[in-house]
Amino acid sequence: MGVQTWTFIIVGLTFALYIGIAIWSRAGTTKEFYVAGGGISPLANGMATAADWMSAASFISMAGLISFMGYDGAVYLMGWTGGYVLLALLLAPYLRKFGKFTVPDFIGDRYYSNFARSVAVICAIIVSFTYVAGQMRGVGVVFSRFLEVPINTGVFIGMAIVFFYAVLGGMKGITYTQVAQYCILIFAYMVPAIFISFALTGNAIPQLGFGSTVTDGSEMFLLDKLDQLHIDLGFHEYTSGSKSMIDVFAITFALMVGTAGLPHVIVRFFTVAKVSDARKSAGYALVLIAILYTTAPAIGAFARVNLINTVSNKEYTQMPQWFKSWEETGLITFDDKNKDGKIQYVGQAEFNELTIDRDIMVLANPEIANLPAWVIALVAAGGLAAALSTAAGLLLVISAAISHDIIKKQINPDISEKGELMWARIGAIFAVIVAGYFGINPPGFVAATVALAFGLAAASFFPAIVLGIFDKRMNREGAITGMIVGITLMLFYMLKYKLQYFGGGTAEDWWFGISPEGFGTIAMVVNLVVSLIVSRMTPEPPIEVQDIVENIRVPRGAGAAHVH
Repeated sequence: MGVQTWTFIIVGLTFALYIGIAIWSRAGTTKEFYVAGGGISPLANGMATAADWMSAASFISMAGLISFMGYDGAVYLMGWTGGYVLLALLLAPYLRKFGKFTVPDFIGDRYYSNFARSVAVICAIIVSFTYVAGQMRGVGVVFSRFLEVPINTGVFIGMAIVFFYAVLGGMKGITYTQVAQYCILIFAYMVPAIFISFALTGNAIPQLGFGSTVTDGSEMFLLDKLDQLHIDLGFHEYTSGSKSMIDVFAITFALMVGTAGLPHVIVRFFTVAKVSDARKSAGYALVLIAILYTTAPAIGAFARVNLINTVSNKEYTQMPQWFKSWEETGLITFDDKNKDGKIQYVGQAEFNELTIDRDIMVLANPEIANLPAWVIALVAAGGLAAALSTAAGLLLVISAAISHDIIKKQINPDISEKGELMWARIGAIFAVIVAGYFGINPPGFVAATVALAFGLAAASFFPAIVLGIFDKRMNREGAITGMIVGITLMLFYMLKYKLQYFGGGTAEDWWFGISPEGFGTIAMVVNLVVSLIVSRMTPEPPIEVQDIVENIRVPRGAGAAHVH
């Protein structure tokens, strides 16, 4: 059977599984819709958190970035891993003990202000839509190649599937679907990695293959071989960086603190019964995430070696079928500048004839390595599982912000359970439609779009959450001013240098030499300083709020999450 047939079978089976789970676990109450009833086991929640966390950016884009950027691509690996540790240790248990379903709910109550809640809702929606744009783009890329439909059609199919299980099942349906999606995505990621590692280095464990010698008779280590290929073709060395140290630090730090402010990951810690379960599920999730994150650098290197060996200086007419298939999607383009019929893939832009979208590296990797058709189809199903699991979590954040934080907490406090559930579903429908629009018109490739979402989360939420837990003198005036200043500054910088609004600018014009992906660090520091200064110049919070802050850090007596 061909790749397309296998793709229809495997993707069809996984989609049937997701829909079956959604029907089986559909939400009947708001508690089930928002936090799955608060009764998920730590292991299941750890798997769901890992799936929620490992988005299309982790599955599709990260190894692709490392494959092209080499050493520089490690910032994504360090930032996202460090960020998860920061979230699990520093924030999750305290937020869980506070007993709120959503980040705006925490901010509204901690800062005793509906205006603070509204600012947090706007920030959550901006962050979530920026993030979900990357997921929908990932869905479109997978569908366009493997089902041979246009990217836009792929986005519509993805919207329909997410719509079904997010709107019907809420957090309960999403959680059990994500457990299945984790199993599918990790299996899909590891199987080709093991095959390719064994073929290239004779070592079946990709993490060890990454540091082994290649089996082509040259006795060279894999990374030495890659450095040599890069130098020969005029690219900078794979194992040396070209980014400035300040930008590397800024991007890593923005990804770390952005992680700790991501509303769709934080809400996962409310789906277990106790604070101790929240800590356990964070531990499980870290181990499950590490399986993929320690494999990504190896996949990036394997894909790069195979790609260069396949395309460099080869006759275009003799290119394998996968090359032609990806060309049809527009994600690989060949421009024969010297009209010799050979592909010049070189570091000098004026001579280079091949343009490759970074997002295809993981998906094309099994094809480049000549693996069986079922493995190629499995990777497609894994990519979809990664994108859809995160998209669903983000859509739930948006729908909860609309129904719980705006309708119930501000517009109509006496709304019935049934009415709130209806608004949650309407919110999810609205979110799916907007997400689809961004998937069709995305700002940049998947990982870059996602990195910007982390910058926005760092710039807006992180100081408000951390100071809300650890600084009882922190008041509403400080938090509100800090969030507004932080997200406004980040949005301005992002629009100016990423989308060329406000007069645009090039890398030479970056402030302090920091890229838009790393600017969240600067905006976060500004937010922090503004928050502290304003809070010290304005009245301190009511004594009962200070008591709550004292109580959050007491490690006992933490019951189930409940809505006040």
